[in-house]
Amino acid sequence: MSENLALFGGEKAVKTDPGDIFSWPIITQEDEDAVLEVLRRGGMSDTDVTRKYEQEFAAWQGTEFALGFNNGTSSLLAAMYGCGVGVGDEVICPSVTYWASAIQAFSLGGTVVFADIDPASLCLDPADMERKITKRTKAVMVVHYLGHPADMDAIMAITKKHGIKVIEDFSHAQGGLYKGRKVGGIGDVGATSLMSGKSLVAGEAGMLVTNDRRIYERAIALGHYERFNDTIRDEELKPYAELPLGGYKFRMHQLSAALGRVQLKYYDARCMEIRKAMNYFWDLLEGVKGIRAHRVDEASGSTMAGWYAAHGLYVPEELGGLSVTRFCQAVEAEGVYLGPGCNQALHTHNLFKACDVYGHGKPTRIANSETDVRRFDENLPVSEKIGTLTYSIPWFKKYDPAVIEEHAAALRKVSDHYEELLADDPGNPPKLGGWHFFKRK
Repeated sequence: MSENLALFGGEKAVKTDPGDIFSWPIITQEDEDAVLEVLRRGGMSDTDVTRKYEQEFAAWQGTEFALGFNNGTSSLLAAMYGCGVGVGDEVICPSVTYWASAIQAFSLGGTVVFADIDPASLCLDPADMERKITKRTKAVMVVHYLGHPADMDAIMAITKKHGIKVIEDFSHAQGGLYKGRKVGGIGDVGATSLMSGKSLVAGEAGMLVTNDRRIYERAIALGHYERFNDTIRDEELKPYAELPLGGYKFRMHQLSAALGRVQLKYYDARCMEIRKAMNYFWDLLEGVKGIRAHRVDEASGSTMAGWYAAHGLYVPEELGGLSVTRFCQAVEAEGVYLGPGCNQALHTHNLFKACDVYGHGKPTRIANSETDVRRFDENLPVSEKIGTLTYSIPWFKKYDPAVIEEHAAALRKVSDHYEELLADDPGNPPKLGGWHFFKRK
């Protein structure tokens, strides 16, 4: 390999055609046959296949109940409603996450209180979460961000002490383990997206899981009108059966359910190969200046699931203060796409500052609040700088050592030659990352 950086005319580190190592989802004849069976008999809006999928998902997840939704956003809204979030209630949520972990609280008359994240896990900081608890806190939204399990022992201990419900958004971590326990089933309720970019795919769909029958039945009542019937046991809900309480139609369409059943069947085996590939990539980069792996110690019984939207941690002070933007430009020139940043901190968006969504005459976020919860936004230092300390990495779906080694060599090469990049480093732009992830390698 040329010792000159490709950015300055040297030979690229990556020479091998990666083939299908980045292709996802894996669609086979079995997937197609399952979907076509539903399509050809006109069963798209029935629930027979969806109910089978729910049963299989619950058994796989290790929960008593699973309920299919049209998307992950709806499942998270139903999880909030299931936990009793209503007018004036507060949901604590990490600021660095996808918007669908938080905004739905507005639809229920509640609001969001943002907490900071841990700089190593990129998940909710339990200590800051506890500082944000008030008498109006109804639930905490825990996000297993970018596949990394949150600190559930600390979170569960704190919420139990305060009598607060725990919702797990495991959209980035389906099948992941926290100390041997499957994420999504540790709190009171879990909800996940199953859209086509996730590691566990069902086309465009979502799933709610819980062991709490009341939460499950409230989720049904909110937007599953044909299942809100005489099978409901909750005495408070029974008088209103047959019509959806929220006026929503949230059911999963059966083309997604059919695809989801097949994908679930092979998911764990496929994840094992993904983890083998991703861990090998990071093992090759152990000790390289300026970069750290965003991963768990699997000896603890935790895993990174399917390693959705894989990222790395950046340590600029080890590279003379080189910006993550310039670092990524140089690595991309070597043949590896690295995007600086991750999700932008939600509390910095104007929606959570000033937008009057429903015509309250004041910002929706404080429309039903006793106090101005926006005051909590003033001390989220990790969330506000995390874009400068993270970058996306290749998401390897297969274990191909030659390809993985070349990609790792690209990062190592740039790190070794960082001093050559300092002179014309433009620095980072005011904001890094985005409000959602785009499809990328």
